[in-house]
Amino acid sequence: MYARVVAAFTAALLGTAALLLPTSDARAGDVGEPPSVFAHRGASAQAPENTLAAIDAAAALGVDRVENDVQRTEDGELVVIHDDSLRRTTDVKEVFPGRAPWKVKDFTAAEIARLDAGSWFAPRFAGVRVPTLKQYMRRVEHNGQNLLLEIKNPELYPGIEQQILKLLGNEGWLDQPHLDGRLIVQSFSADSIRIVHDLKPGVSTAFLGTPPVADLSGYAAFTDGINPSYASISTCYVSAAHGFTGPHGRPLAVFAWTVDDAATALRVADYGVDGVISNKPDVVRAALREQ
Repeated sequence: MYARVVAAFTAALLGTAALLLPTSDARAGDVGEPPSVFAHRGASAQAPENTLAAIDAAAALGVDRVENDVQRTEDGELVVIHDDSLRRTTDVKEVFPGRAPWKVKDFTAAEIARLDAGSWFAPRFAGVRVPTLKQYMRRVEHNGQNLLLEIKNPELYPGIEQQILKLLGNEGWLDQPHLDGRLIVQSFSADSIRIVHDLKPGVSTAFLGTPPVADLSGYAAFTDGINPSYASISTCYVSAAHGFTGPHGRPLAVFAWTVDDAATALRVADYGVDGVISNKPDVVRAALREQ
């Protein structure tokens, strides 16, 4: 079902030695290789999203690919949180009642460290904190996981691309083994991804969205993948994306989000996607392995 991109791109970007797929002219579907599965914001159906508990939950499920979101505090600390407001996933309203709309960029790292980011999900996660990106990277490394890192709302944080790359370098994530197999940086902002590519051409990147096929050649100049909503694609679209070669000499990969049930997972696998991003990676992985 899948073009040579599954073997070539997935092996280059996401495989560890035990997971590498052989480069071959055969279609991946012919040798039974399913799309890769990423835990969206960690195993976010089992633990509060974008926390260390969520990536530990993914590790406990045997899922070695996780996705996260990065934003920046008022005093310049990179933190892992999806929304630009702290309201939905923390108790910020109770701790700082007079500071609506509770934007991440308006709070210091020390203030955010005081917040409970787990009670909203389940009582047993009370006291879980919003992690800094440094804390997050160290846990991902400890767990032996690969990372799909999303730069969230880069227009709110000028220079965040360079800052993220500096932190990744300091944490050892820009050496060749990590660049070859464990890191992809993605964003909904084409400009942000272009900046990452220009600053560090060795980093694999992906654009979040579904650009018109006519525009894909332009994206292929600075990104290695196109990561669309699963509802926005078809077999024809995936095949068209695979027809363009990204900056690292590989066909553009396609990772579809957010896929949380077996039927949808099987449908997008039939489209030929290279990966799926899921809140329920265990459910999706089981379905793909059984097809």
